[in-house]
Amino acid sequence: MTSREFGSIEREIHVDAPPEVVFDVVSSPEHISEWWTDDASYEVKPGAVGEFVWGDRVDVLAMQVVAAEPPRLFSFRWCYPDGKVDDAVESMLVTFELTPSGSGTKIRMVESGFREMGWEVATLEEQYNDHVSGWDTFIPRLGEYIAKLVSTP
Repeated sequence: MTSREFGSIEREIHVDAPPEVVFDVVSSPEHISEWWTDDASYEVKPGAVGEFVWGDRVDVLAMQVVAAEPPRLFSFRWCYPDGKVDDAVESMLVTFELTPSGSGTKIRMVESGFREMGWEVATLEEQYNDHVSGWDTFIPRLGEYIAKLVSTP
C-alpha cells in the first residue's frame, strides 16, 4: 500500500498575457466567475470576506482574501468547517503567484491546508482527490479564458 502526502496541490501554466491582466483574472469576482465559479462576491483587498457560488446557490462557500499584491500575488482562504469565515479554525489556502515570463506570465497555483483540517484519513483523501480533479479542470480553463480575453479586440 502506498502512502500519499495529501499536503498541497500545485499547478503551473504559462499564458500569453501580462501579469497585470492575469492578476485581474485570478483575483476579481467578475473574472473568476467566468473560469471557476458560477458567481463570486468580495472585494480584492486583504481581509475582505465574501463567497464563491456554484449552481443556483446550491453550493456557497465563504472565503476571505489573504493577500492582494498586484500584479504578482493573490491568495484566499476557503473551505471553513462551519461554512463561515473564522480565523480561529483551519481552512484551505489558495495562492496564485504570477511571474513575468517572456512576453507572458507563469501562473503558479498552490492549494494547501489539507492535513491541517483535522479530517479522518478517508475524508482527507476524498477531499484532496476532489480538489485535484477540480484544479485539473479549472487551471486549463483559466488558461483558455485568458487566451480568449486577450485575443478579443
